[in-house]
Amino acid sequence: MSDESSITKRPVLKFTKDGKPETVTDSLVIEEPLEIRVRGRGIAVTMRTPGHDYELTAGFLLTEQIIKNFADVMEIEHCQRGEAADTQNVVNAFLSPGVEFDEEKLTRHVFASSSCGLCGKATIESIHQSVAALECDGLQVSTNVLSKLPTTLAENQTVFGTTGGLHGAAIFDLSGNLIVLREDVGRHNAVDKVVGYGFQNQLLPYHSQILLISGRASFEIMQKALVAGIPIVAAVSAPSSLAIDFAKDSNQTLIGFLRDDRMNVYTHEGRISQ
Repeated sequence: MSDESSITKRPVLKFTKDGKPETVTDSLVIEEPLEIRVRGRGIAVTMRTPGHDYELTAGFLLTEQIIKNFADVMEIEHCQRGEAADTQNVVNAFLSPGVEFDEEKLTRHVFASSSCGLCGKATIESIHQSVAALECDGLQVSTNVLSKLPTTLAENQTVFGTTGGLHGAAIFDLSGNLIVLREDVGRHNAVDKVVGYGFQNQLLPYHSQILLISGRASFEIMQKALVAGIPIVAAVSAPSSLAIDFAKDSNQTLIGFLRDDRMNVYTHEGRISQ
């Protein structure tokens, strides 16, 4: 899907430094709901930027542990029947017959709730019951490579360059080569899209790759990265305390404030070389 499909235009009254108003046309990122269905049953609605919907769906299903591997999915497509056929905002995933689907296992509904009564430690332990900590040791990436990643991310965020209104997530190899970059109004959706890309192209697990996100590193992003097997996660902004705790227990290297040739390494700094 082209960048144009992610952008719309609206009139805006603009005030310049001299205080004179002017009506101009502004480019804005599109935000629309996407309903994700599994075997025809709606399981989630996320506000997203249209584009790469199949990757978003695959990444969501994988990081929510509804699916485990490539063979679990027969097909992902926009709904072609009923009222949903009139919109591109409903996607249906057809799972292989042998795949058991239990809606109650959706971690987003359980762990994102502030009323669930779980402390951070209990949350981490619960996730590690189904997703083990990483075992990929011996990886090394230089600070020189890491310091260049934000520039590459910014140069390739074409929709952000036009609208200034969305997040970016990118997968790099240890030499700093860009593998895939996706943009979305939701930072979690952007991560799901790059994970979904890896899933659809059978590149997972990302055991020798780096995830870079344009915003802050949250617990949920670290959880998604763990499911995708990503050992190094870098954020242009700050990490949360629970993200740091989760990364430490999951054997993930977590980097924050990666910008202007600076960075903070919060966990497993042995993977970083000078």
